[in-house]
Amino acid sequence: MVTNTRQPLLSVIVPVYRVEEYLYDCLDSILGGLNDADAADVEVVAVDDASPDRCGDLLHAYATRRPATRTVTLPNNVGLGLARNAGLKASTGRYVWFVDSDDWLPPGSVSAVLERLRADRPDVLLLDHLRVYHDGREEPDASSPLLRGVDRCVRLTERPELLRVQHTAWNKVVRRTFLDNLGLLFFPGWYEDIPFSHPLLISAERITVLNRVCYYYRLGRPGAITATPSERHFDAFNQYNRLFEWLSTAYPQETKLHADLFGLMVSHLLVVVGNDHRMPAKLRRPFFREAATQYQRYRPAGGYPRPGGVRGLKHRLLAANSYLLYTALRTAHRLARRPPSKASTVPPAGRTAVSAEQQPDPLTASR
Repeated sequence: MVTNTRQPLLSVIVPVYRVEEYLYDCLDSILGGLNDADAADVEVVAVDDASPDRCGDLLHAYATRRPATRTVTLPNNVGLGLARNAGLKASTGRYVWFVDSDDWLPPGSVSAVLERLRADRPDVLLLDHLRVYHDGREEPDASSPLLRGVDRCVRLTERPELLRVQHTAWNKVVRRTFLDNLGLLFFPGWYEDIPFSHPLLISAERITVLNRVCYYYRLGRPGAITATPSERHFDAFNQYNRLFEWLSTAYPQETKLHADLFGLMVSHLLVVVGNDHRMPAKLRRPFFREAATQYQRYRPAGGYPRPGGVRGLKHRLLAANSYLLYTALRTAHRLARRPPSKASTVPPAGRTAVSAEQQPDPLTASR
């Protein structure tokens, strides 16, 4: 690996916490296979977020062997968003890419990203990804088709469907000066991607798409937000408050944007409240009640694009703050989806039926 003697084109920022099993696979997938020219254009800034396992030692050992890797060590655990901020502050690249340390990149991804950055010079480069389960099964994300057919730099007004692409940080490569001019940083708490990712797409004058899978997103890992029942899922409300506060300040007249973001928020909150892997049963009712309050707080005066079918009915029940009807619909929908069999009345020990809320959805990947 050639040590950079000039400003790199790309900084890959990797927050690290309790991932010693996956860490080297992640780092190797970023730096492996680069030619000398590409290697000179890449730095990795790994942030040890006071990880209690061996991650700190592994990072220092890795940086000794790979000079393109630098380690930032935080004295206290601050969480994913603030650890990303620390990596951003230490980075020097003209573009930044936030990669989670339990995920990894397919071979050739970094070189393909560099090639597109050099050619298009975008504010934001959107990437496709695959969802990878513990058993190795891979599937495209439900929002992946929205990336098709973007063969030049566009604005969101030209391709408004791009707002519905996964609202994560790791599927976006962002020009550093654009990010600095926006003054965007990550907020503390879970669902930190919400008030970060949407403003990027709304404000960008040059959005381009690399229509290839450049990221493997690992699902179901113990400790991941989407696999952890916790009251911290209530953080989503604060993150949406921050998003709508930003929108009202930066784009106060954009009623269509407000309506589109409102619809995305409602769908997302319904995914969270309905997912047993995230929402403890005892917290489902209070979360639903808070989501109904959020609905009334931000409901657009001119309406919004409500989905059809069962999802649209859930929107209506949330608008009416009708938790009892919501639970009845949820139960009925689960029973309807359960395959008919003699064994279906008594699930095997340790197994639960998979609900509609646990199916792939464009809004569920944020950790």
